Amino acid sequence: MTRSPTYCVRVLAAAALLAAMTGAAAAAGAFAVGTCGAYGYGYDFHTAADARSAALKKCNGSACRIVGEMRRGCAAVAVDAKNPCGAFGWAISSHLGKAENASMRRCSQFGGRNCMVRAWACDEKG
Repeated sequence: MTRSPTYCVRVLAAAALLAAMTGAAAAAGAFAVGTCGAYGYGYDFHTAADARSAALKKCNGSACRIVGEMRRGCAAVAVDAKNPCGAFGWAISSHLGKAENASMRRCSQFGGRNCMVRAWACDEKG
């Protein structure tokens, strides 16, 4: 049985779409924070373990720890600009703006008076 060229194009397009969706679903990210404004992130990795490892390697401070994982979302960390070893806040959300706002709010709640977003990262978003 022979197939029409249109059928073959549709099958190839469906296969390409499925492959693209699978790749996006497999994307993983992680965010780490430490003392004195230290941070690290990893995004668009195939596994959460790889993302966590990358985030910890990029965190250039002491007491760095993973605070969360991102899957098609964003993370942000805010620190007190006048005292980076003081108050800080972090957040993970589906949208960058929400993560930034929440990190600023948390920084203020922990005593920061001049909070500003120090870093952000987004994992593959659809």
